[in-house]
Amino acid sequence: MSGPKPLHGITVADFSELLPGPFMTGALAEMGARVIKIERPGGDGLRQSQPGTFGIVNRGKESVTLDLKSGADRARAEEIVRTADVMVEGFRPGVMARLGLGYEAMAAVNPGLVYISLSGYGQTGPMVSAPGHDLNYLALAGVTALCGTPDGPPDHTFGLPVADLGGGLYGLASVLAALFQRERTGEGQYIDLSITDCMAHWLNPRRGVYNHRGIDDPEGQREVALVRPAYGVFACSDGAVSVAALEDHFWKNLCRALDLGRFAGAEWDRLAARRNAMRDINAAIATALAPMTRDAAMAVLGAHDVPASPVLTVNEATASDHFAARGLITETASGPAVPFPVRLRGMTASMPPAPDLGSPAADG
Repeated sequence: MSGPKPLHGITVADFSELLPGPFMTGALAEMGARVIKIERPGGDGLRQSQPGTFGIVNRGKESVTLDLKSGADRARAEEIVRTADVMVEGFRPGVMARLGLGYEAMAAVNPGLVYISLSGYGQTGPMVSAPGHDLNYLALAGVTALCGTPDGPPDHTFGLPVADLGGGLYGLASVLAALFQRERTGEGQYIDLSITDCMAHWLNPRRGVYNHRGIDDPEGQREVALVRPAYGVFACSDGAVSVAALEDHFWKNLCRALDLGRFAGAEWDRLAARRNAMRDINAAIATALAPMTRDAAMAVLGAHDVPASPVLTVNEATASDHFAARGLITETASGPAVPFPVRLRGMTASMPPAPDLGSPAADG
């Protein structure tokens, strides 16, 4: 799409490291913001521990190396913030204030600054000083108690760091809203983002079910989260497919597609009835799909308009027709990657690579 990128002219002073903050500021860079990554002399720890991840989430940024314990380097950091629109930091609460780079000090030199602190537990509360990572935030928010297998103990079964990534997206939304608000008021503001709080907010749809049905016990809550009739991943002879025939009309389509024995009767046409036999229904679906190849299962389910998709590996998804049709993959210096998936006017898939430590962004 032609024209300048949405955030052209916006400057971001990014003091964050590892994943939540850099993931967020990476999206800001893709939207056209100038992101100046302020790194400690040794660099963001992700450069060494996970260079592939670092390369993808820090594309298109500039790098400035500063020792924030040095008076001269702190003064340089303040000069960068003085002309920035957004400041991002992800240290433990209190660290930036002790360095003289807290919100009050920065707002004094830049009243229009949108300053966001991303932390695991927020700037207040009993966990304010505790260390943490993705798994800890999910556990404290109540998410991990709903994960695992229906009959087993709680388990961490996500293949993605969903708390870190979800917190980064809440940060993105909050910063963009604050910039929009500044357009009307002329005032910046401080944003205290707790990743745990963000995950607690994600639980609200589940809370709605529990509140409405009066489900208070952990076992019942796990049952709601993990077991639904005609909804799940089912093995085939050479892979697996996902089926999500929740609505009554999709259930009838599924019954026409597969021989589900006694469950094909009209008495099961309503979801309320199917809930009473969830495990048996899913077992019947599993039995019907198990002898089929994945492609054969998808062919019969697709022919009957059943919500279904193959369970693809990362590499299979990358090479899939959907990814190709949507232009989801772009080649980067760190290998194939998906750019910000919502293309606004002026946005393109190409981005310069992540900067070398202490260097401006490369052209590209």
